Amino acid sequence: MFLDNIGYGDLGCYGNREMKTPRIDRFATQGVRCTDFYIASPSCMPSRGAILTGRHPVRNGLNKQLTGNSHEQIGLPHREALLPQYLAKAGYVSGCFGKWNIGFAPGSRPTDRGFDEYYGNISGNCDYYTYIYVGRNDLYRNTEPAKAEGYSTYVFADAACDFIERNKDKPFFCYIPFNAAHFPNPKNKPPGTPCLWQAPDEAFARYGYSPDTLDERKRYQAVVTALDDGVGRVLDQIDRLNLTKKTIVIVLSDNGAFMLPARGMECASNAPLRAGGVTLWEGGIRVPCIVRWPGRIRPGTLCREPLTSMDFMPMALRAAGLSLPSDRVLDGKDPTETLAGKAPSPHKYLYWRWGSKSAGIRMGRYKLLREQQSTNQDWQLFDLQTDIGETANLVSAKPELVEHLKIEYERWEKEAKSL
Repeated sequence: MFLDNIGYGDLGCYGNREMKTPRIDRFATQGVRCTDFYIASPSCMPSRGAILTGRHPVRNGLNKQLTGNSHEQIGLPHREALLPQYLAKAGYVSGCFGKWNIGFAPGSRPTDRGFDEYYGNISGNCDYYTYIYVGRNDLYRNTEPAKAEGYSTYVFADAACDFIERNKDKPFFCYIPFNAAHFPNPKNKPPGTPCLWQAPDEAFARYGYSPDTLDERKRYQAVVTALDDGVGRVLDQIDRLNLTKKTIVIVLSDNGAFMLPARGMECASNAPLRAGGVTLWEGGIRVPCIVRWPGRIRPGTLCREPLTSMDFMPMALRAAGLSLPSDRVLDGKDPTETLAGKAPSPHKYLYWRWGSKSAGIRMGRYKLLREQQSTNQDWQLFDLQTDIGETANLVSAKPELVEHLKIEYERWEKEAKSL
């Protein structure tokens, strides 16, 4: 389950005392909660391409957020193989339910790329009830326009539950990229509709709020609580069908919450991290991630090792009894032993590249960063173990480490771009 723009500090189990997320919080007690988990990109489109290919956006060719008509976009290059295409070799049936957002031109659609069925919005942050995106219907079933009655979080969760019910006796891969809790956009609203966070009345009632409130923070809380309910519907279905002991369930966010000024909607939280989406500060790339794997991962544990969303590709392949591909480089590395508390991170380094100048590399407790949107374009060094908020630049104090990380980053970027 891929949550949209949920910040590191948005969930109860990550320290938010105001947000009501009881289902995800309980889920965290059933598996491992990751504290140093990273997404491959601070924006949703390349983040989706990375998790489905196990390859860095620099390497897979989708390292920017495309705008315009999704129907005409190739998006993720067709040379890339997606997880369901690999899993099909082991007899898996695959379904995708929710926000696709990596291209919908012929050859780019979910059913062109290994998924046996698809139901969701093909672009970005469509309206949660009308499914409008930039003035047109964005909801599709397989390759055809579709209609739905109801709130998108529940519609996508229920479609996933139906898929699980129909395939309970087979090996299946169910990918649920929710479109919540992405901020609303006036371009994606029907004429005359206010640009507000949308949630069902019952989600507001959980806080004692009126569904007519104009307080954006209250409205955002209702959106996240409704998302928690959607996650709960899927977890309940797995339990109801007695699939819990043989199903790996992963819940994570596609990037950090957006902290964009002058929008009037800065309601989410990446606390205690700095900044947010579309930046390479920790708030843009470090995200909540919880993994439940009965029999392999002890319930109620923490993983403090640096891991990345690209790791789930090799983990899934090996869990399905498949070999890793020999015809391409995977940037992800199987994290199973790390998640189980039996091994350190399989990564000596993690790397990021965003926009024309933003770049980052993490080695152990240290992170070297060159942030495009900062007034200072020089490299900065932070000790994330003692300074999670990235406030104290250690460049002057550790010049040899800075030079080592710069050389390693440049080596990696050159190598990744060449393949």
